[in-house]
Amino acid sequence: MTSSLVQSVDWLTIAPPTLTAVVALVVLVADLFVPEERKRLLGWTAIAGLVAALALLVPLRAGDRSTFCLTADTQVAACSYTADHFTLVIQLLVLGGALLTALLSLTETREKLPAGEFWFLLLSSAAGAALLPASRDLATLVVALEVASLPAFALVGLKRGDRMSGEAALKFFLSSVTATAVTLLGVSFVYAATGTLHLTELAQRLDDVPGQLQTLAEAGVALTLVGFAFKTAAVPFHFWVPDTYVGAPLPVAAYLSVVGKAVGFTGLILVTVVAFPSYADVWGPALAALAALTMTVGNVAALRQLSTRAWSAVRLLAWSSVAQAGYLLVPIAAAAYSSDDQIGATVAYALMYAVVNLGAFAVVALVARRHPENRIADYRALYAASPAAALALGFFLLNLAGLPPGIIGLFAKVTVFSAAVDAGLGWLAVIMGVNVVIALYYYLRWTALLFRTPEGAPVPHRAPAPITLAIVLTAAAGVVLSGYPQLALRFAAQSLF
Repeated sequence: MTSSLVQSVDWLTIAPPTLTAVVALVVLVADLFVPEERKRLLGWTAIAGLVAALALLVPLRAGDRSTFCLTADTQVAACSYTADHFTLVIQLLVLGGALLTALLSLTETREKLPAGEFWFLLLSSAAGAALLPASRDLATLVVALEVASLPAFALVGLKRGDRMSGEAALKFFLSSVTATAVTLLGVSFVYAATGTLHLTELAQRLDDVPGQLQTLAEAGVALTLVGFAFKTAAVPFHFWVPDTYVGAPLPVAAYLSVVGKAVGFTGLILVTVVAFPSYADVWGPALAALAALTMTVGNVAALRQLSTRAWSAVRLLAWSSVAQAGYLLVPIAAAAYSSDDQIGATVAYALMYAVVNLGAFAVVALVARRHPENRIADYRALYAASPAAALALGFFLLNLAGLPPGIIGLFAKVTVFSAAVDAGLGWLAVIMGVNVVIALYYYLRWTALLFRTPEGAPVPHRAPAPITLAIVLTAAAGVVLSGYPQLALRFAAQSLF
């Protein structure tokens, strides 16, 4: 029987992304009437909206609500929006990441960027990112992906008159549009083979695809993954990352490295584990190969960064984010060979990565105020000038490397490594081990530089209050998770659908 009608809207269930979108519109309209000297109010309004959106996750903590569901009787539940534990944990990650990005951006919007446009675009992208983990049909998934992505293109190119910013935005836009077109072609193939877009129904119908449509379905599955692989910055879809991070305003680069990556991995998990489990023999080996290639290319490129090259600090973090994407892909690939429980390792790693990478970008934004070209060499003797900032950056880098006292970084890497071993992917675990050792060199080299003897009299860095708050929040979260790493795993375990 054909399902056609949908139930009434459960407004509380969709409240977090909806409120974020509403505040974006409020900021856009208010920008027309707020005088220039009071534009900072727009930033605080955006921050208040993100805090309120985060607060709206609390009433949904049971993780048992859905809306936009088919009303006709079907063999499996078919809803377009589901607020389960997986959704809530990812929404916490993306809205929290957007909030920290907003704190980093307050000073930038006062000095360099057009405030109204910036806050509207950031909130719009955050709304799409919050919608995506709740999406349970391919149409909503692709729409959410584009709502998260299109404002990000504009954010990258928002430094008016800056040639690098414009080139970065154009490269990001053209490559993303190509990936989206391929994904839409894949979705159309999958729909043609199954007659449905709902993920739970797809999982059932792909088991019974007629023989003459088998090749079409397999091609659709492969093509659908391309767009999400692009968003995760997996090799060979990573080429936009270094130039985009360097050309974008620093808070936007931080946002892309965490929230943009979370969007890609969330979509990848939903289409593989929820929609295409019967095609695990197609996407499992592909993701395992992508994971190995991504972590290797990312780490080798990060290793080659010269400390005296302009913007080398941002480039190193960009290549590091590519390598980290490789680690994040491992548990998803492992799910094809064992059980969906492996996805918890990706969620736990994503939580750790979001906290420490945003913290690292916060310190980089602080140093950039005095050294706009942001060379790694500019961080020499940072401890003598700003001890707290140097200790925080050292802590974040050690977490990314997986070394004590960054216990949460070590814990997350062990969790991902265990997922590969448990799934029988010993070769992938070996490649990951080699890459972790490679990464130790460039993370420790940067960390050691922070504590070198200064060449002259150190001059303290003046940290604006919002940047200081962002560093404090991320450092505090990192310390709590390092002291109680089971907290991340508990979140990950609860997140499974």
